[in-house]
Order: sequence, then C-alpha cells, then structure tokens
Amino acid sequence: MKGVVKPLVVAALCAGFAGMALAQAKPARVDFGKREFDANCASCHGLSGKGQGPLVEMLTKSPPDLTLLAKNAGGVFPMARLYDVIDGANVPSHGSRDMPVWGREYKIQAGEYYVDVPYDPDAYVRARILALLEYINRLQAK
Repeated sequence: MKGVVKPLVVAALCAGFAGMALAQAKPARVDFGKREFDANCASCHGLSGKGQGPLVEMLTKSPPDLTLLAKNAGGVFPMARLYDVIDGANVPSHGSRDMPVWGREYKIQAGEYYVDVPYDPDAYVRARILALLEYINRLQAK
C-alpha cells in the first residue's frame, strides 16, 4: 500500500502545480496592426519599416522609411494623410500610384469572407487601416 501512495501523491502534486501554471498564464495578445503590417507592408517597407523589404529591387521607386514619418512632419504623426494614402479612396482612377490601394483590397476581401452576412464594409476597412496606423505609429523613431 505504501508503494502506491507515494506515486499518487507525487502525481497529485504535479497535476496541482500544472493547473496553477495554466491558470496564471495569460493568453497572448493579438497585435492586429503588426499582423496587417507583416502581411501587406513588410514586403516593400521591410519588417523594421525602414524601406528595406525583399521586393525593393523590383520597385521603380524606393519605399519611404516609415520610422521617420513623425520626425519629417515636425514631430507629429501624420495620421490623416497616411490614412488617405493607405485607403486610396481619393486617388484618381487613372494616374500613377506607387503603392496598392489597400482600402479597395480590404473591401474585396471582406466581401469574399462575409458573402451573405450583413456587415459594414466601411467600418471593416477603417478598423484594418487604423490598426495598421497604430502599429506604424509605434515604429516611429524617438
């Protein structure tokens, strides 16, 4: 009987400690802005945002260093201007554009995903762009 009790006590203690560790572990926070940046921007702007992405050699114009946006705008992050550039809604349909029109792409992706489910496409696009801008704001050089 003594040979059975000791392993049971050890197993119970291990299970208790494991349960305490799981109860204390916080779930990882999803960084939607970083996810958006990594998926859609890093190929040209690089993971650091400095304009050194893997596709730079194929571009006709070098992408800007996104870490200097606030510094180049007098210390204020140019949120409205960047929103318009990313959204692309105010870009003439026939004209040069160095960057994809992400607002349109986001609307297409939302339509493909939601199909018959009611949703607000403008709110969907706005949420993705604002999450991205919040992340780019965190990349700014101090």
